[in-house]
Amino acid sequence: MSEQKMLKTEMRNPDTTNIDRMTTAGMLECIQRENENAVFSVRKALSEIEIACDIIAEKLSQGGRLIYIGAGTSGRLGVLDATECPPTFGVPRDMVIGIIAGGEKCMFQAAEREEDNYESGIKDLKDKQLTKNDVVVGISASGNAQYVIGAINYANELGCETVGITSNENTLITKCAKVSIISDTGAEVITGSTRMKAGTAQKIILNMLSTVAMIKLGNVYENMMINLRPTNEKLKNRMIKIVTEIIGVNEEEAEKLLEKSDWNIRKAVQK
Repeated sequence: MSEQKMLKTEMRNPDTTNIDRMTTAGMLECIQRENENAVFSVRKALSEIEIACDIIAEKLSQGGRLIYIGAGTSGRLGVLDATECPPTFGVPRDMVIGIIAGGEKCMFQAAEREEDNYESGIKDLKDKQLTKNDVVVGISASGNAQYVIGAINYANELGCETVGITSNENTLITKCAKVSIISDTGAEVITGSTRMKAGTAQKIILNMLSTVAMIKLGNVYENMMINLRPTNEKLKNRMIKIVTEIIGVNEEEAEKLLEKSDWNIRKAVQK
C-alpha cells in the first residue's frame, strides 16, 4: 500500500520519529502536543456532533436506546461511557448500552481479530433486540472495522438512526453511517497506536453525545446532577451540597429534606 493511500492514523508521525532517543521531558512534550491536536480535531467536528446529539436526545425521549458498538479501544470507550450514565444521570441501565467486539472478556484482554468479524456485529445487535427507535453509534478509529460496519448496516436495515465516529475520512463507516463524525487526529505518536490521539478524541466525543442528550432530557439542573443516587458517602455529600445550592438551606437542613424525600433531590427541593 502506498503512503498516499494509507489511513492517516496508520502513517508515521514525522514529529515523533526520534522519540526513542528523547529525554523524558521531550517525550512528554511530544505526546502533549499531539493530545492538544486531538482536542482541536473534535472542535472541527462540532457541527456533526450537534446533529448526533439532537438525534440521540429525540430518540431517547421516545423510549429508544443509545447503543455504542466498537472493537478494542473504541469498544472499551463506548462501554465506559455507557456504564457511567446511570450513576451520573440517574437513568435506567438499559438506556445507554456499550457493546465491545468479543464480549465482556475483551474489556480486559485484547482480541484484535474480533474487529474483522462482520457477522458478529450483526449478532451482537440482534442479541440486544435492536429496534428502529434505537440509535446505534459505531466507533472505529480506522473507519473500516468490519465488526462495526456489519452493525451499522444491520441497524440501517431496521430503520435506526446511525452515527459513525472515526479519525479517517472516506472510509467505510463514513459511507454507511447516516451521520459521520470525523475527528482528523492524524498520525499517532507511536505509529498506528490509536489508543492514543484517536482514543482521546473518541472519549471527548462520547462525553459530548451522552452529556448533551441527558441535559436535553432534563437530567441536569443548571449544571448539577439532579438525579444522583445515594450509593456511597461521597454521593450523599454531593447530593446534600446540591440541595443547599438550589434552595439556599444549610447542609443539616438539606440532609433532613433528603431523608424525608427518600434521597430524591427533585422531591427534596420541592418541599
